[in-house]
Amino acid sequence: MVNDLFDRIHKNKGPLGKWASQAEGYYVFPKLEGPLSNRMMFHGKEIINWSINDYLGLANHPEVREADAEAAKEYGAAYPMGARMMSGHTTMHEQLQDELAAFVQKEAAYLLNFGYQGMVSIIDALVTKNDVIVYDVDSHACIIDGVRLHMGKRFTYQHNNIESLEKNLERATKMAETTGGGILVITEGVFGMRGQQGKLKEIIALKEKFNFRILVDDAHGFGTLGKTGAGAGEEQGCQDGIDVYFSTFAKSMASIGAFVAADQDIIDYLKYNLRSQMFAKSLPMIFVKGALKRLDLLRTNPALKAKLWENVDALQNGLKDRGFNIGDTNTCVTPVYLEGSIPEAMVMVNDLRENYGVFLSIVVYPVIPKGLILLRMIPTATHTMEDINETLAAYEAIREKLENGTYKMLAAQTTVDVSDE
Repeated sequence: MVNDLFDRIHKNKGPLGKWASQAEGYYVFPKLEGPLSNRMMFHGKEIINWSINDYLGLANHPEVREADAEAAKEYGAAYPMGARMMSGHTTMHEQLQDELAAFVQKEAAYLLNFGYQGMVSIIDALVTKNDVIVYDVDSHACIIDGVRLHMGKRFTYQHNNIESLEKNLERATKMAETTGGGILVITEGVFGMRGQQGKLKEIIALKEKFNFRILVDDAHGFGTLGKTGAGAGEEQGCQDGIDVYFSTFAKSMASIGAFVAADQDIIDYLKYNLRSQMFAKSLPMIFVKGALKRLDLLRTNPALKAKLWENVDALQNGLKDRGFNIGDTNTCVTPVYLEGSIPEAMVMVNDLRENYGVFLSIVVYPVIPKGLILLRMIPTATHTMEDINETLAAYEAIREKLENGTYKMLAAQTTVDVSDE
C-alpha cells in the first residue's frame, strides 16, 4: 500500500511547527513595525529591539536611504533582467565585486543573490563525490544543506575543537587517498548563536600537517571584526590563509545579496559552476548600487564600528558584572544562558516584551540542551546607553522571577504541550 504523502505532514509539523498554535505571530513570525532601529513597535507598544542584525545601523542611515531611493528611481526593481551569464551583467556588478575583493584582501570576488542559496551552491561547486568535507558540527543551516548535496564522504568535528578537527582530518586524509580526491574544511568566522569566533588561525595552522582547503562563512564577522572591518580572518591575523571567503549583505550591510572571494582562478571557476547563480536572475541594481554605498561607509566611517563596539562592551560587561552567564562570546553576538523549561522561557519572553519593553530572540531545545534557555541579543550602533541600562534592569527583574518560581507557576497555567521536551 502506498501512503498518502501528506499523512506524515498532517501528523507531524516538525520540531518548530508543532509550536505554531501557541507561538505563531508572537514568539515566531512576529511583526516588528516602524523604521528599522533600536526602538520599534510590536503589538502596539514601543520596544527596545535586540533582534535584528543591523550591526552598523546602516538600514536607516540617511546616505544609504538616499542611495537606495536614487537607484530605485533610476533603474526600477527589474534591471538587469536575466541571469548574469545571459543578460544580467553590468559594469556596476563588476565594480562592486572588485571593491569587495579589495576590502577582504582577496584577488577576486563574485556577487551572489542570497547568502543562503549562495553558500549551498558554493559547497556543491567546490567538491566532487571523490572529495571529503570536514565541517564544524555547529555550522549554520546553509552549510548543513550544502553538505547534504555532497555525494561523497563528510565528517563533522566537535564545535571549535581543534583536537577533534585533527582526528577527523586524519580520517579524511585516509579516505581522500583512497578516492583520489581532496579535502574541504568548512567553518564560520563567527557562530551566530553563541557568538564565538571560529578558530581560524588554529585551523589554518593545520595546513602544515594536512593537505586541505578552507571555506569560511563570515556573515557575522564582515564589517564588525578586524581593524578595517574585513572580518574574523583579519581579526585573527590569518586572512591570507582563508582559501574561500564568504559573507552576506544581510548583516552589517543591512541589505540583500552576498559574495564569495578567493584567488582569481577559483572565482573564475565558480562563476561558471554556481548553479544558484547560473539559473537565477541577476542581483537587481537597487541592491548593487546600494551595496556600493554601504561598502563605502564601512571603509570611510570607522565611527560606525567604534560605536557598535562601545555598545557591545557596555552590554556584555553590564551582564557579566550582574552575574549573568554570556558564555565565551568574543563578538557582538550576546547570548544569555538561564536555566528553565520551554514553558518558562515563553512566559519570560512575554514578560520581557509586554512589561519591560525588551524584544529579543529566544532559543530553546532542541537547538540547545534541555533545561537551558538562551536569550540572544544583537547590539547595534544605533542602541543607546538608555537602551542598555533599561535592558540590564529588565534582566535582573526576570532572573528574580525565574529563580523564585513565578514563571514556573504561570507556565503551569498555560496549555503549552511539552511532551517532547
